[in-house]
Amino acid sequence: MGKGQELYKKAKALIPGGTMLLSKRPEMFLPDQWPSYFSKAKGCKVWDLDGKELIDMCIMGIGTNTLGYGNDEVDAAVLETVKSGNMSTLSCPEEVYLAEKLIEINPWADMVRFARSGGEANSIAVRIARAASGKDKVAICGYHGWHDWYLSANHNGGDDLSSHLLPGLSAKGVPKNLKDTVYPFHYNNYEELLSIVENNEIGVIKMEVVRNFGPEDNFLQKVRDLATRKNIVLIFDECTSGFRETFGGIYKKYGVEPDIAMYGKTIGNGYALTAVVGRRSVMEAAQTTFISSTFWTERIGPTAALATLNVMEKVKSWETITKIGKKIQKGWNDLADAHHLSITLAGIPALTTYSFNSDNALEYKTLITQEMLKKGFLASTSFYACTKHSDEMINSYFDALDAVYSDISKCEVGDKNIATLLDGPVCHSGFKRLN
Repeated sequence: MGKGQELYKKAKALIPGGTMLLSKRPEMFLPDQWPSYFSKAKGCKVWDLDGKELIDMCIMGIGTNTLGYGNDEVDAAVLETVKSGNMSTLSCPEEVYLAEKLIEINPWADMVRFARSGGEANSIAVRIARAASGKDKVAICGYHGWHDWYLSANHNGGDDLSSHLLPGLSAKGVPKNLKDTVYPFHYNNYEELLSIVENNEIGVIKMEVVRNFGPEDNFLQKVRDLATRKNIVLIFDECTSGFRETFGGIYKKYGVEPDIAMYGKTIGNGYALTAVVGRRSVMEAAQTTFISSTFWTERIGPTAALATLNVMEKVKSWETITKIGKKIQKGWNDLADAHHLSITLAGIPALTTYSFNSDNALEYKTLITQEMLKKGFLASTSFYACTKHSDEMINSYFDALDAVYSDISKCEVGDKNIATLLDGPVCHSGFKRLN
C-alpha cells in the first residue's frame, strides 16, 4: 500500500465516513488502491503522497477548477490577500466589488449574499424564498446538498431523492415533522410539477437548469410562467452548471430568468466562495430572517472569485471547456464503437459522464480506474474539463483507455472474466456506510 492508502486507513478510524465529501471517498473510485490524498496539484496534474505524478482526467476537484489547478493569476491575487490580512473586525471591500460583478453578469438581479459552500448557498436561497413567499413548501428537481430541508424529502415516501443524482440517501437525523414540506419532481415532467403545485401550498420551486439532459417542449418557460402565475419564487441552482457553457448561468442559453440563482464550484477556481443572486423583491426578505456566519466574511473567497471571473472572461473559458468536453464525448463513443460496446452518455460536455449498458457496469468502471491509474491517470467514467486539458493529454488518455476497452469487450463476449481482472473490491455506486 502507498502512503495515501495507509493514511486513509487511519482516517476511517478518525473521521466518520473517511472523508468530508462523499464524492472524494476512495471507495467511489477504487477501494483499497485509490491514492486518496495529494501533495501538490498544478494545471491538470496531481502528485500523490508518494510523489507519483498523475494526469487528472477525472473530476478536477469535483468540478471546481475549470482554469486548472493553481491558476497563476488567481493564486497571485490570493497571496496578496494573505499578505494583507484575510480577516479583521471590519468587512472586506471585495464582497461589494464581487456583488457588483455578479449583478453585471445577471442583469435581472439586484442583490447578492455570499457563503462558502454549495449546501449553505442552497439553504440560504430556500430560507430567503420561503420568507419572501410566506409559504413553507418547496418543489425541487435536482441535487441541492445535504441540509435538513432537502433530505426531508426522503421522509415522504422512502427514497424520493433517488432520481436526483444520489440514491440511498438516509434521512436519519432529519426531523420527521419536516415530512411533506419538500416535493421532488422529475425534469421535463411539467404535468407532475403542475399537480404538486395545484395540490399543495408551494411557495418555492427550486431546480437545476440542466443536469444530465436539457429541457424539452419549452419546459423551463412553462415552469417560469407557472411560478409567476402562482406567486412562487423560482430558484435556479447553478452551483454545478454555472460558467460552464456561458459567462454566468446556463439558464442564459434558454432565455428564462429565475428570481434567485446560486453559483459555486467554478466561481473561485478551487477557493471557497458561493453566491446567492436575486431580485430585490425577493432578496430583501433576508432582512426578515436570521442568516449570518463568521467565515462568510473572510477575504480569500471573494478575492479568488473576482480574479477567477476576470480570467474566465478574458480567455472565454466556458467555450474552451465545452470544446474539450465534446472531444472527450466523441472519443468515448468512438472507442465504444470500435470495441462493440454499448455506453450511454449524460451531462453537458464540460461536465460529462457515461455508463456501460451491461450488468457488469460497476465492475468495468472499477477496471478502468484500476488500469488507468497504473498508466499514470486519475480516471473513471466521468470527466470534468478544464482549460489546461491539452490535445496531447487527451490523445494519451485515449491511447491508454483503448487497451482497457479491449479487455472489457472480451469480458462482454465471455473470452475473459472481469472478476479475474480486478485487483480488489468493486467501487461503490452511492451512499453507503463504511466499515
